[in-house]
Amino acid sequence: MPITDAMVLAAGLGTRLRPITDTLPKPLVRISGKPMIDYVLDLLAAAGVTRAVVNVHHFADQMEAHLSRREAPHILISDERDALMNSGGGLARGLKLLDEGPVLVMNADLFWVGEKPGTPSNLQRLAAFFDPERMDMALLCVRLEDTTGHNGKRDFSLSENGRLRRYEQGFENPVVYAGAIAMDSRLLADAPDAAFNLNIYFDRAIAKGRLFGLMLEGHWMTVGTPEAIAEAEDAIRRFRPGG
Repeated sequence: MPITDAMVLAAGLGTRLRPITDTLPKPLVRISGKPMIDYVLDLLAAAGVTRAVVNVHHFADQMEAHLSRREAPHILISDERDALMNSGGGLARGLKLLDEGPVLVMNADLFWVGEKPGTPSNLQRLAAFFDPERMDMALLCVRLEDTTGHNGKRDFSLSENGRLRRYEQGFENPVVYAGAIAMDSRLLADAPDAAFNLNIYFDRAIAKGRLFGLMLEGHWMTVGTPEAIAEAEDAIRRFRPGG
């Protein structure tokens, strides 16, 4: 069943992208002429998402002005102008703007290209894979060799049955977290109203055997520094049809 609600985490300061982010919020930095957040929102819209919360803080007025021009998905703003809430606190606050139930979560600066036309997209596959009876969260994961701009760190090990555990040297099947989650918003019903890191919920799910992963198809990229912009643009050219 498709998931039609989503949240995009977009409130960060983008300090490693300075001086670009001295005058521009990181999600609006253009890659091949297109703001990063539009890659993310286009992926969500193509997967059937009709409503998405976006949290804002750094140059929030610019973010709101840009997002107001989008037709799909319909955008709701979670305002963090007063204080950043970190990944977990921002997600918990933003989810209150949506109905309870399944939701896709993405980071505004992590996206991918190279999906096969005519087949279910990565987000559609993730939504279909998520089983709330067995899972707290399903994370989209990617092999390190299928990334551009990443620092080389492996986040998890993916077992044959799909469960994730924190990566340690020597563990089999290391993967990178690709910044997309399928979950039920009620998982964060007990979340504090203060800032906290979402890793707390990853670790809780691991302890219960309820954190699962699905491998991304295509090529994933992150843009954390000015130098990474050219690398991402080169990857987009390589994976663009006819490129």
